[in-house]
Amino acid sequence: MHIAHVGLGRVGRPTVYSILSAGLPDELTVCDIKPGLAQAFGEELRHAAASLRSDTIINYRTDSKEISNADIILISAGVSRLPGEKISRRDLAVKNTKIVGGISESTKTNNPQAKYVVITNPVDSMAMLCKKITNAEFVISTGTSLESARLRSKVAYDLNVPISSIQGFAGGEHGEAALSLWSTIRIAGDTLMKYAQKTGKSLDKNRVEQYMREVSRGIIEGVGATEIGPAAVFTEIVKAITKNTDQVISVSTPMNFPSISMPVFVGVPIKLGSCLGPSLYNYLLDEEKTGIQDAAKAIYDTFISS
Repeated sequence: MHIAHVGLGRVGRPTVYSILSAGLPDELTVCDIKPGLAQAFGEELRHAAASLRSDTIINYRTDSKEISNADIILISAGVSRLPGEKISRRDLAVKNTKIVGGISESTKTNNPQAKYVVITNPVDSMAMLCKKITNAEFVISTGTSLESARLRSKVAYDLNVPISSIQGFAGGEHGEAALSLWSTIRIAGDTLMKYAQKTGKSLDKNRVEQYMREVSRGIIEGVGATEIGPAAVFTEIVKAITKNTDQVISVSTPMNFPSISMPVFVGVPIKLGSCLGPSLYNYLLDEEKTGIQDAAKAIYDTFISS
C-alpha cells in the first residue's frame, strides 16, 4: 500500500507519523513545496521507522507532480487559521482553492488508481474541487469525523463515563454548520433517554454542541494548531480504507439534494472501507436530515464563491 501525503504543516506531520506508527503503508511519500522540508521530515521518518522496526519505504518530494502510483493521496497543504485570527474555515476557501486545485491537477495523471482524502480547510468544498479536477472514483474529505470525536469526548466527560462506552456521530459541515446527531449517541449501548432514566443523569446538549463547534479555537490559541487530535482521527480513516474495515465514520461524501444543482460533499456517517458503503442518512431524525441539508447549502455556497 503506497500512501502519499501532500502538505507537511502542523496537521500533516503528526498525521503522517501516526499513519506510519500504525503500520499502514508499505511505501510512504511525503511532499511539501517548502525547500528542504520534505527531505528533512523524510529523514526523521526513516529514523522513526528504524525504532518501529518498520520496513516501510519512505520517499520525499518537493513537487506533487513527482508522486506516482500512490494508492491513497492525502492533501493537507494550504493556509490554516492562526492564533488571534477571528475567521472561519470558510474564509480560507479562496486561497486554498488554488493550492488544492493545483495538487489535484498535478497528481491525477501519475496516480490513476488513487483514492483521495482531503484535509485542507474548508474540507468539504475542497473535496468537491478535488473531485471535479481529478474525476477520481474515490474522493472524500475528513468531514465531521473530528467533530464526532470531540462530541464523544465531551459526552463522556460531562457524564463521567469511560470514553470507550460512547458511540455516536456529528454530521453536516466541518465548521459552523456541524451538528450533533443525537439519535446516534449510545452510552454503553443505551440511548440518551434510556441512560438518563437508568442513572438520573442529564446532559446539557447545547453546551456539548457549543464545545464541539468551538473547542478548536481554544486549542489553536493555546497550542498554535490542532495537531494530534486530527492526526488520530485521520489515521482511523486511512486504516478503514487500507484494511477495508467497513467502520462507520462520519466523512464527507457527495450527496444529491433537490434544492442544489450538483452533488455536495457533506458529512454523514457511512461504512468506510476500500469502497464507500451505505450511509446512516435514511435512519436519522427528520430534524437531523434538515440540518445536514442546510449544511450542504452552506458548503455549496462556499464552493461556488471560491
